[in-house]
Amino acid sequence: MYRTTLQTPIGGLNIETTNWSVIAVYFSNQPYEENTDHPLLNEARAQLKAYFERKTTSFNLPIDPPGTVFQRLVWEEVMKVPFGQTMNYARLAIRCGDEKKTRAVAAANAANPMAIIIPCHRIVGSSGQLTGYAWGLDRKEWLLHLEQHQTQYSLF
Repeated sequence: MYRTTLQTPIGGLNIETTNWSVIAVYFSNQPYEENTDHPLLNEARAQLKAYFERKTTSFNLPIDPPGTVFQRLVWEEVMKVPFGQTMNYARLAIRCGDEKKTRAVAAANAANPMAIIIPCHRIVGSSGQLTGYAWGLDRKEWLLHLEQHQTQYSLF
């Protein structure tokens, strides 16, 4: 496993990869003391840095987060929420196949090991209120603000 920490405006972001995929991205007050060098790790770091610098709105990385079949289903749906938009837990449950599984969907979202890349911060309460975020509501609010105030320019 390869590890590094990216310092961001909202704290240290630990990144972990194997030779083939990114397996974890999470905020931590305990940065890795020794950063390793690996092409995939460097690419993940570069793409996340570009996100925080408002230079990109998406990621192109092979990912393989550890989780159950249900968690992975939920995370796949979360990844479909467009940049700068939000979705509520009830709607996410419907997209996962069962509107009665709102709590299970919320629990799977909370277990997401890939902050930002699997954008669980885009999932909000039914009335749009910020609810639950493993790395703190202040970070969730900051990330949503970053995405909602990013301007994309086009030459054409």
